[in-house]
Amino acid sequence: MAAHLLGAEGLRLEYPTKVVFDSVTLGIEEGDRIGIVGRNGDGKSSLLAMLAGRKQPDAGRVTVRAGTRIGVLDQADVLDDSLTIAQSVVGDMPEYEWAGDARVRDVIQGLLADLDWEAPVEGLSGGQRRRVALAALLVQDWDVIALDEPTNHLDVEAVTWLAGHLKKRWSPSSGAFMVVTHDRWFLDEICTETWEVHDRIVEPFEGGYAAYILQRVERDRMAAATEAKRQNLARKELAWLRRGAPARTAKPKFRIDAANELIADVPEIRDKTSLQSLAVSRLGKDVVDLLDAGVTYGDREVLRDVEWRIAPGERTGILGVNGAGKSTLLGLVSGVIEPTSGRVKRGTTVRVKTLTQRIDELLPHWDQPVRKVIEGLRTEYTFGTGSKAQSLTPGQLLERLGFTSAQLSTPVKDLSGGQQRRLQLLLVLLDQPNVLILDEPTNDMDTDMLAAIEDLLDSWPGTLLVVSHDRYFLERVTDQQFAVMGGRLRHLPGGIDEYLRLRETEQKGGAAPSAPRGSDAPATPSGLDGAALRAAQKEVSAIERKIQKLTQQIERAKLALADHDQSDYQGLGVEMAKISALQDEVDELEMQWLELSEQIG
Repeated sequence: MAAHLLGAEGLRLEYPTKVVFDSVTLGIEEGDRIGIVGRNGDGKSSLLAMLAGRKQPDAGRVTVRAGTRIGVLDQADVLDDSLTIAQSVVGDMPEYEWAGDARVRDVIQGLLADLDWEAPVEGLSGGQRRRVALAALLVQDWDVIALDEPTNHLDVEAVTWLAGHLKKRWSPSSGAFMVVTHDRWFLDEICTETWEVHDRIVEPFEGGYAAYILQRVERDRMAAATEAKRQNLARKELAWLRRGAPARTAKPKFRIDAANELIADVPEIRDKTSLQSLAVSRLGKDVVDLLDAGVTYGDREVLRDVEWRIAPGERTGILGVNGAGKSTLLGLVSGVIEPTSGRVKRGTTVRVKTLTQRIDELLPHWDQPVRKVIEGLRTEYTFGTGSKAQSLTPGQLLERLGFTSAQLSTPVKDLSGGQQRRLQLLLVLLDQPNVLILDEPTNDMDTDMLAAIEDLLDSWPGTLLVVSHDRYFLERVTDQQFAVMGGRLRHLPGGIDEYLRLRETEQKGGAAPSAPRGSDAPATPSGLDGAALRAAQKEVSAIERKIQKLTQQIERAKLALADHDQSDYQGLGVEMAKISALQDEVDELEMQWLELSEQIG
């Protein structure tokens, strides 16, 4: 039987205008890996703080087994700007001590390998500071750790490393952890139990995020009619998890028969044929073509030889490390940046809008109530296609994005960060663009609100380009992914997993774990030589020519699709199946190219 580590008995927490928890009783045992989810404002961080001893409840008590060490990662940035990275992470520990500790070396290599070990904390970016704070926590010995939004500002690689580290370190026989996060991939990857905070209670569910969604749909089936909207969104998310989510269907606690029964009447999340047809009718056959485009700033070449013909209705996710050139690429698409080589061709009907990370774009409305902001906007907007098309007023759209009637009278400056972000998205959508660029759209969003935004985007008939470190969101709303690597744009047939493999290969020959800054060591040499190496290089060249030829065929087929009778859905389906078959062939060739390239080194 697992040892008890800490528990809560009859916890009550209230503020002058709200009771947050009322008589909550919980327990945490050795080996527990607990994810905490719920809507913003329902008390997730407060629960974590009470269990970690950072906040005192108004009633009840938290008990901790004698000798249990609890570490906490706060949402707030608590780093001391006067210290270096080394001082922040290992303090005054002599180098021979931390360099001789395998766990410390692993943390430093996993989170800080690209940073100067002696650099001051003061000059770091938000993401870099988050990694330093995480490293400072993880190099120490803890029985229980409490993590509050640990993936904020982290890129896909850092989130993947953190998930692997936590699973390896906090095994069923070694301590426990609790994590509050909106990162659903992360929750599903590391958690064995999920706690949902809602309506002043904490409801436990067995398993990670996918299993939680299944159990929640089962629960909501019995709920009152007022829960119908949440139930439908959860069922739609469950359908995606069962039918199309990468690496989610094999979870051992995911009861497949029960899930299939619950989603039997849920249609595919996106009617791709209808959306493609409508996108073509709104955009024409020309969207944005980047033709051998490059961008140079001074002596620095950011992008080169970019060939990207964006199709009507395309849904693409863009990956890349910070500074790789993702923003420059999107700037070329939107027109705010001009290429220094090559050219960019735009269709005459293209209307591009970008949801940026800059909340200050709302400043013109800062003192206005939300109701005033949406007054004077068009009275009706159509989402979806055919019989499923919906005409929504701005107020109805606000409701779908989680705003209540009372919040319509709230000044924009008094909204929470998540609410401001949703209002910003609403204003972008209401401008009726046909090409939509989303730059890190998931910041400050809870899991329920992310599901609502994904549902809205499912019926949005245009071209969608997304940059996000939220792996779940990226896989959910896009149909393909590209990466900006080495200044070039690269298709990823294997999705984010392929990107991570490429990055791992790219980083081979970097710093040893005990040398955080990195080194100029040569890459691991190829295992091929002589005739075998020449044969592999020749085959790579042949594959590249085949891919180029097939890509041209796909582009011609897409142009023909734009001229097809848009009322002939059967014919459109046949043509799209041909394009899909060609794309499958390209995907297979790209996987062969990747395998051979890794052998060549």
